[in-house]
Amino acid sequence: MRRFAFKMFLKPGYEEEYQRRHAQLWPELKQQIKDAGVGNYSIYWDKETNILFGYQEIAGEQSSQDMGADEITQRWWAYMKDIMQTNPDNSPVTIPLREVFHLD
Repeated sequence: MRRFAFKMFLKPGYEEEYQRRHAQLWPELKQQIKDAGVGNYSIYWDKETNILFGYQEIAGEQSSQDMGADEITQRWWAYMKDIMQTNPDNSPVTIPLREVFHLD
């Protein structure tokens, strides 16, 4: 199991909308993420900076941020692009974070 942490950027004023959309995460996307081996997935929001901090544990080859080749993820990215900073392919701007400490 590999741990993966990253940050993304929420546009100001969209914190409630971001939370609403994730509360209604599409079942097919949720299943796809699980099928890829991604689990223990959480996203936290820093109110002062609008930075979203994501953490997930990965049993497979890809994180959720690497799954852009499929149609379901492409639709989700297009759905979220109006409230987040995104790349030209609509994927969220994602910056991996280096682990500097871990305690089991």
